[in-house]
Amino acid sequence: MSLMRRALQAAVAMSAAAVLSGCNLQVLNPAGDIAARQGHLILVATALMLIVIIPVIALTFWFAWRYRASNTQATYKPDWDHSTQLELVIWGVPLLIIIALGAVTWIGTHLLDPYRPLGRIAEGRPVPEAVKPLEVQVVALDWKWLFVYPEYGVASVNQMAAPVDRPITFRLTSSSTMNAFYVPALAGMIYTMPAMETKLHAVMNKAGDYEGFSSHYSGAGFSHMRFRFHALSDEGFDRWIEETRAGGQALTRAEYLQLEVPSSREPSRLYASVDAGLFDAVVNRCVDTDRLCMDQMMAYDAMGGRGLDSTDPLQRPRRGNLASGPFVRSDLCTVETAQAAARMSPITTAGGLKAP
Repeated sequence: MSLMRRALQAAVAMSAAAVLSGCNLQVLNPAGDIAARQGHLILVATALMLIVIIPVIALTFWFAWRYRASNTQATYKPDWDHSTQLELVIWGVPLLIIIALGAVTWIGTHLLDPYRPLGRIAEGRPVPEAVKPLEVQVVALDWKWLFVYPEYGVASVNQMAAPVDRPITFRLTSSSTMNAFYVPALAGMIYTMPAMETKLHAVMNKAGDYEGFSSHYSGAGFSHMRFRFHALSDEGFDRWIEETRAGGQALTRAEYLQLEVPSSREPSRLYASVDAGLFDAVVNRCVDTDRLCMDQMMAYDAMGGRGLDSTDPLQRPRRGNLASGPFVRSDLCTVETAQAAARMSPITTAGGLKAP
């Protein structure tokens, strides 16, 4: 029986070794420069913490062995209660580690800020001056991902592609609930929220097929909210764009509203054309043309909350980017422009005060 048990233990150990030998710790060995720098930050922080953890664990076993009951040679001092040297070690070393961790974290947080444009595409390789970042507009839907390429006028669902060594500027939002965009090989996760836009700058340095997914629970279809990230050569990316234009359908506003309906396990699909301004309409909650855009509501409020004369064509708003009733000037899409216009032509509010 003992021989059989040893054979079984050896088989389990060999199986575990075989399985672990094929592991690829993508977070610590990624293909993108931002993810690699984040992985390096994790290693540095872990090494600093191990300076305390390893000696404490080792000393715990050493104390247990040295001061065991059977060791009569160990020094016995029942009245001992203080050591200046020991106190310095106990408090000084952790304090130095905390200072080092704080410095590393502060520097890393600023250098790896997702809103910060890339200064390099890899270690020792600054971003070439002639290279224009690829803009990708991302919408987290229930429960699928929509990617829009405004430079090329195409879009895709549950798959995206990008050329190797070209900076990528992500503009991200959500259709209905908070979510989190995460491609472990590319960069850290970043949240998406409805009616808000977040940004992420990243770059992929190795060609390949990588997994992306939602890392924030968002409902019943969350576990299947995954997509494929294709890192391609410049020629391969151009071919992908051409295939998308040739084999896709049109992503109109009506098509988007159908796509927005919650569903899971959606197959990837391509769109050969995209309605102009779709992403901004998603952010401003006015893909449906019967709704007033949020930026117009803010401009309307900034001007005092009262409508203007609808006989002036410049004073007609764009509901869902369409001109209609008398609410606010269509060219006032931000608070700043609304305030500037209000200063030039003050409007009295219901309370008798002038708009700012």
